[in-house]
Amino acid sequence: MSDKARLSVVVITKNEEDNIEECLKSALWADEIVVLDDNSTDNTVSIAKRLTDKVFSRKMDNEGRHRNYAYSLAKNKWVLSLDADERVTPELAEEIDALLKGEMKDNHYTIPIKSFIGARWIRYGGWYPAPKVRLFDKDAFRYEEAEVHPRIFINGSCGHLKKDILHYSYKDFHDFFVSLNNQTTLEAKKWFKEKRPINFIKMYRKSLSRFLKAYVQKGGCKDGLLGFTVSWAGALYQFMSYIKYKEMLGNESNRSVKK
Repeated sequence: MSDKARLSVVVITKNEEDNIEECLKSALWADEIVVLDDNSTDNTVSIAKRLTDKVFSRKMDNEGRHRNYAYSLAKNKWVLSLDADERVTPELAEEIDALLKGEMKDNHYTIPIKSFIGARWIRYGGWYPAPKVRLFDKDAFRYEEAEVHPRIFINGSCGHLKKDILHYSYKDFHDFFVSLNNQTTLEAKKWFKEKRPINFIKMYRKSLSRFLKAYVQKGGCKDGLLGFTVSWAGALYQFMSYIKYKEMLGNESNRSVKK
């Protein structure tokens, strides 16, 4: 590709000094890279500034609102959204460049995500290709302003790209379970805010369903111990969220009694 693609690659960061350089290097074929940093205390910002002059700071209040703000900073109509632990493959860069030079028939495009724990590629259990909308017309796309797992709202049709984003999701299994713990705390807070009606039986059924769907229906068993671990973690997500949610309800009840 001789000329840089008329595309804004947008990355949000928080203490990503181990990832940000490789992420941004994989996006240098685009004519703009925007980094929105959430008050990092490591070298993330200084590293990012070596690769782009569009580095901004903003304290994340909730994920959806933060992402929407990041996309508003882009100068181009078309945005490629990346996380700091992701990389654009050369094949995907070529695919997007060709698309931008041709007729854009859709407003949004999904991209396959190839995720890893350490050096282990998670092939099955619903983890691949697990396409997500990452390339979009910024005027026809927004996130729900929610703290955890915000939904996307899109206007217009959606196309599908074939080449991968590489997602180095977790350094190792310790990192994987730390993330699971953090995500379930946010999920429990979301349930608590909604006062979601959920009981032990409902939680148990959903946990079991998640495990069987990932491990059996989606072939997680083909990934051996790795497949069992990530499938079981899907069930554990429901259980941990439920336990934390019940704890929050109990603490609220105790505070009411003391008053």
